[in-house]
Amino acid sequence: MTDGRPSVSAVMVSYRTGPVLFDAVTACLNAPDIAELIVVSHDNPPEDAARLDALSASEATLTVIHTGANLGFSKGCNIGARVARGSHLLFLNPDTVIPHGAAARLAETGADLPEPWITGARILNLDGSEQRGARRGELTLLSAMAGFSGLSRVLPVRDIHREHEPVPEGPEPVPAVSGAGMMMSRAGFDALGGFDERYFLHVEDLDICRRARDAGGQVVFEPRAELFHHGSTSKVSLFRVEWAKARGLMRYFLTHARGAGRVAAGILSPLIVLAVMARAGVLTVLGKLGVFERRSRKASREAARASGAE
Repeated sequence: MTDGRPSVSAVMVSYRTGPVLFDAVTACLNAPDIAELIVVSHDNPPEDAARLDALSASEATLTVIHTGANLGFSKGCNIGARVARGSHLLFLNPDTVIPHGAAARLAETGADLPEPWITGARILNLDGSEQRGARRGELTLLSAMAGFSGLSRVLPVRDIHREHEPVPEGPEPVPAVSGAGMMMSRAGFDALGGFDERYFLHVEDLDICRRARDAGGQVVFEPRAELFHHGSTSKVSLFRVEWAKARGLMRYFLTHARGAGRVAAGILSPLIVLAVMARAGVLTVLGKLGVFERRSRKASREAARASGAE
């Protein structure tokens, strides 16, 4: 930008996201505080790939990179970041809708933080409620076991997810924010070496937040920067997604644990994998019973009424 404000490059990684991808792209292109958008297309259907190319041909601020295969979220983000020209990098899920001003708010908050800093948006469901994962506590073996097994509801163990807690009035330091709406400076991103590509899907955001804090930076949840997130739009088996999450959790603990903690991680990580996959089985059964489909339809109707579409 020419007025002294930082230039923001948004990066989206898409794998068979579906129609909501184009809502996300349109929102970014229409946001005056986003200078450019890079979409990394991981094996999207031919009709979606062609539509992205047509948009890119008509929109000077849109760059589309076709990888030809599903290379994973971390690698896709790094691919997009390499061609980005902005001083700030905004990583967005391809099924998010970002309003005007949110990117600028994240950048302004980051300006007062030590490098390598990360700011995270308040991510909302379509009904306006805060989505799980936008602000998180410290991920430990105990908190992971309690959270994925459901024991955090009955044991005095604080869940790492904080969406049920009061919303702060301003920026709040947290251990981790969500990669669905996360900003870093280009300098900070490069200093950390980008996302760890050993994480295919999930936990890569927890990892980069941990590495930023370990390097002397700060991670901050910015509740005044809000965006909507559809969630679970890619046509991928739930078991594949949860398996990637389970593997990511194992990698996280084995990477960041030290001393006796590393031994404990080696022993307990398989139990966490079992808890994650058991949870996937429960969610699959509930999905077949239509529980989540009914909730999704209700949320979509409420969002449409709120926007005046109905």
